[in-house]
Amino acid sequence: MGLFGTAGVRGPVTATVTPELAVRFGHAVAMELGGPETPVWVGRDGRNSSPALADAVTAGLLAGGVTVTGLGVVTTPLLAFAARDGVGVMVTASHNPPADNGLKLFIDGREADRSIEAAVAAAMAETPVPVRWERWGQATADTVRRSYLRAIDQYSREIGTDPEGLSVCLDAGTGTGAMTTAPALRAGGAEVVVLNGQVDGHFPARPSKPTAATLETLSGVLRAGAFDLGIAHDGDADRVVFLAPDGGVIHEDTVLAIMASALIDHSAIVDPVVVTTPNASRRIDSAVTTAGGRTVRVALGDLQSGLAAHGDAVVFAAEPWKHIHPRLGAWIDGTASAVLLARLVAAAGLEQLVDPIDELPYRKVSIDCPEARKSSVMQTLRTAASSVFPAARITEEHGLRLEFADDAWALVRPSGTEPKLRIYAEAADVDAIVDPLCDLLDDVI
Repeated sequence: MGLFGTAGVRGPVTATVTPELAVRFGHAVAMELGGPETPVWVGRDGRNSSPALADAVTAGLLAGGVTVTGLGVVTTPLLAFAARDGVGVMVTASHNPPADNGLKLFIDGREADRSIEAAVAAAMAETPVPVRWERWGQATADTVRRSYLRAIDQYSREIGTDPEGLSVCLDAGTGTGAMTTAPALRAGGAEVVVLNGQVDGHFPARPSKPTAATLETLSGVLRAGAFDLGIAHDGDADRVVFLAPDGGVIHEDTVLAIMASALIDHSAIVDPVVVTTPNASRRIDSAVTTAGGRTVRVALGDLQSGLAAHGDAVVFAAEPWKHIHPRLGAWIDGTASAVLLARLVAAAGLEQLVDPIDELPYRKVSIDCPEARKSSVMQTLRTAASSVFPAARITEEHGLRLEFADDAWALVRPSGTEPKLRIYAEAADVDAIVDPLCDLLDDVI
């Protein structure tokens, strides 16, 4: 795997995302994208390693001749918002363990595409040479939180109703999400109880990645209380997970279908497009078609290509738990989605939103696989899967995808951020597909 994965540079701080790499990264960004008139923003999450890495990135940028505005501890969506007319670097490993960290690059509010990442990686391979001393940049500090929250309010206010009196329990997981999501919800009148709102990059309350298994405390609070909605973020609040009042996680594709339908309904676009990924459920296609739109699928981690290809026709772009709201901006934004769903729940009630969604059993499995083995394992799996599933139509555009006559499907793909293979499947008898695939992988890894 190259330097950049599906979400920037990410890995252990003692081996991969080191201060030396961060300096090189900052200098390469300055060389490839910077200039005296280019605003550059740097933000960081609450991980223990993030202050040093942010300083290292900043040092590289300054030595490359650009002026840097430091935002301090922020969510990734807020950093992207700040960089909507410039360049942004976010120091975060998102949902990875505390010993990891990462670097995400934004251009005009969009995550950098593969060509830009390749140019930065190539520049990092060269020995960094600072510009002349009199051309070194200067560092300043600023905050854009109020502007960001105002932008979310303006974006969402036409959809649903103000969540006046809506009771919400928010689990920030000791990440940065409470800094934006809680005030954004309260601005609309919601009553918000915050769990794990203090920022602590050791993630002592729960792992950063919000899943059914890691959200047991939030689930218990919801069951014991009288809440209308539960919300959870990862460490940098680009991801968002929603829970029902009974403590159960609302399926990520059901959430996507609800939001897509609402955004189509409130759009004046003649041919509205929803961009999603190959691992997303067909319930999304059904909901989008019913609402009068159409679905376009792109590679996982590459929502930006869908935005670029379909331009202003895109009303929503999403993969599980990661949503882009084009009318707000081109970045993944968990806070914006939290506010939007709260407004929809306030208007119609959660049950009325979920009931129309056609839910087929869906299962996702992660299997450990060394990076060096991923390619050979996927090649072996192609042949083995043909033998085990002779009736399946097999394609390889976005991994190994199996299509069955009854609309069932499965997808196996290498993770772009972790040494794992991912299995996704949707079928009336989903275990009959997933279990043999797990057995095959156990045999070949």
